[in-house]
Amino acid sequence: MTDVVSGQVRSRMMAGIGARNTRPEIALRRRMHVLGFRFRLHRRDLPGTPDLVFPRHRAAVFVHGCFWHRHAGCRKASTPATRTTFWQEKFAANVARDRRVQAELIARGWRVAVVWECALGRGADRAASQLAGWLVAGAERVEIEGPPRPE
Repeated sequence: MTDVVSGQVRSRMMAGIGARNTRPEIALRRRMHVLGFRFRLHRRDLPGTPDLVFPRHRAAVFVHGCFWHRHAGCRKASTPATRTTFWQEKFAANVARDRRVQAELIARGWRVAVVWECALGRGADRAASQLAGWLVAGAERVEIEGPPRPE
């Protein structure tokens, strides 16, 4: 399948995708704030620059886009039909970096949570309450996913 836009337009579109203050991230931040949790944003002194950092709970939270970070089994984690080798290498590098960063944070005594983009759609309140429960419970690591897809 060929792309429906020109290479220049696609390049401009992809360049416009930011790493900070994304819609899913802001949705989670709002809900966590309403629940009474206070956090810091994008701490550059921590590996991977976590999206939210809860210093009181010594927890780092990453809000991962399903496409870029390859959420297994998610419909948003599709692979483009053109330049598949390039995309597979890029996605593999992203996943490897994610694992390395999380291991480094855990080694430094931080707890790590990954909240997937698909969990922050209609189920954002559920995802925030799951994250809040994890913060209080004290487990080392958690992944918060969206609702299961009907088959």
